[in-house]
Amino acid sequence: MVRIDDIERIRVGGLSWLPLRQALGATAFGVNGYAAAEAGDEVIEAHDETVSGAAGHEELYIVTSGRARFIVGDEEIDAPAGTLVLVPVEVRRSAVAEEPNTVVLVIGGPPGAAGPRSAFEYWYSAQPAYDAGDYSRAFEIASAGLADWPDNPILHYQLACYCSLAGRLDEAIEHLRVAFAGDPRTREWGATDADLDAVRARPDYPSDRT
Repeated sequence: MVRIDDIERIRVGGLSWLPLRQALGATAFGVNGYAAAEAGDEVIEAHDETVSGAAGHEELYIVTSGRARFIVGDEEIDAPAGTLVLVPVEVRRSAVAEEPNTVVLVIGGPPGAAGPRSAFEYWYSAQPAYDAGDYSRAFEIASAGLADWPDNPILHYQLACYCSLAGRLDEAIEHLRVAFAGDPRTREWGATDADLDAVRARPDYPSDRT
């Protein structure tokens, strides 16, 4: 655990660099920070990630305090605190502080290195449709995750719930088979989950042996 205000700010040319990756010992992704004491100071030098010295990273810039003005390619972006700017490897980018005490975090990694979206993101994305009672739409959103997670038991359990609520009972049973086989917890959840009331009494509801 570190606090940004406790990190040494190393002056490199016109930049103040915060060596966060070194301080944290992060190995899954690159992470560093840059700070500008005064408005008008450079906070991100002009560069792309194809130049010598760069790591070829896709980079996410997060303005944590102050305000910055980014130039990304030909686009100018006003970036107050709370703004996130994602920049591809080959696009040139720079930023200047618009307010004193502007700090920008940079998180980067090779494109594609993070792999597919986590399975939970698909059923989290379906939650608004579920809350609205549009269970077919919830299924449509969450089932996109099967392309990356075809055997994920929790995803199949969620899909079974959506199908049960939408009256697609045969599909619900098939998703439950995968869920129950892959994670015993889902069988426990299914025993009392009101979302599955429509299928629980069916003779083909998966038993401990199916």
